Amino acid sequence: MSEKKIKQKIFSIQRIYVKDISFEAPHTPEIFKISTVPTMKFNIDTDIKKLKLNIFEIILKVRVIVKDKTNLVFLCDVHQAGIFLIDNFYEEELKHCLAVYCPNILFPYARSCISHLVSYGSFPQLNLEPINFDNIFNKQLK
Repeated sequence: MSEKKIKQKIFSIQRIYVKDISFEAPHTPEIFKISTVPTMKFNIDTDIKKLKLNIFEIILKVRVIVKDKTNLVFLCDVHQAGIFLIDNFYEEELKHCLAVYCPNILFPYARSCISHLVSYGSFPQLNLEPINFDNIFNKQLK
């Protein structure tokens, strides 16, 4: 009787790092004198790159744009990246892992980076809400 050997699933974080970072506040110091309620736009995207067999680089791109009625208050871009070893996952599990699990690991790092950059720019602290990457993934499947 032959039994199929079940391989153990492997998920390992190899590295987490900032790939690219940018903060622009082109209208300082004049913008500090304006007392309007700004609006914020928030964009998020991911790039998935297979580096070699079972090794993937995930780049979580987060952009925050804050404007008042006429001026850009600040623009903050953070590309938070990670290298992950992912082995013995079924194809659907791998897709979910790359699109949901890895970004969930990276987002707190990106959120912290953005919060620090904004405060270093002398603006009030910016606390980004958690993101439901499962919801985003499921919408993309439909």
